[in-house]
Amino acid sequence: MNWAATEFESIDLGDPRRDRRAIRLIDHLSAKPTASIPQACGDWADTMAAYRFFGNEEVQWQDILVPHIKCPQLRMAAHEVVLCIQGTTELDFNGQTASGLGPLSYEAQRGMYLHPTYAVSTSREPLGVLDAWMWAREPKDADGNRPGIKESLRWVEGYERLAELAPQLPKTRLVYMADREADIMALMVRARDLGDPVDWLLRLGRSCPDLDAQLMYEPDEWTAAYILNKLKLPDKPRTLNEVVRLVARLGGFLARTGDGEPGVKTIWLGMQRILRCWYQVLKRTAGSGGLVYNEMP
Repeated sequence: MNWAATEFESIDLGDPRRDRRAIRLIDHLSAKPTASIPQACGDWADTMAAYRFFGNEEVQWQDILVPHIKCPQLRMAAHEVVLCIQGTTELDFNGQTASGLGPLSYEAQRGMYLHPTYAVSTSREPLGVLDAWMWAREPKDADGNRPGIKESLRWVEGYERLAELAPQLPKTRLVYMADREADIMALMVRARDLGDPVDWLLRLGRSCPDLDAQLMYEPDEWTAAYILNKLKLPDKPRTLNEVVRLVARLGGFLARTGDGEPGVKTIWLGMQRILRCWYQVLKRTAGSGGLVYNEMP
């Protein structure tokens, strides 16, 4: 069996044919995650079958996710520490005629929001999705208020799901990771009630600038930061702050005297550029047998 058949072996969508179609679709879409449905499916028959599957109101996304959720829990048991990362992303369907959509960042944008909990090992091995929220916002009323669910609840409920999972993994420490949007009293109170501490990590490049950069960056990452900035490659990086600033420069940070320290966005964009470069390195190395360092366009 391929990985999708193994991962979703216990899927039950009410019809064996539907189960097989789901597994086939997962296999196609995972192989080409950035492709359109026709591109991923490859032929007309599979494409039409995919559209019928997505249009079937008896199939809910939670039913597809349930069999997968069991698998990362088994993989997590093999690790002493697992990072459980939460974050929200927009599913932008602006201009589409699909029903059930709502406003996004701007009221005129149409789409949905997805908020998963993703498990990753400390060595960056992806372990799988543990939980997810998906919703469409209600339009604002005449007074500018937005009815519907209180969206901040997703952070609290995501944390509660991990707290429920923890006793099943007594030898694994689950670390709940969230960005500043999770800085809400309800989450802090819930963590206190369940007997956990909250640790704040606020950009170590600022608070501990002289730390060894190799504590935070892999050799290929800090090496790429120097090379892409066209700087002489040192035997080892000097400080964490220096490498953070080099990474941020790749993301648009100008590093002028009055610019202060880089923000999260430029650091993230810089890391994306570094990762794209190393993807291209690996691709070329595999094809030629030699190392060619060149940035992916």
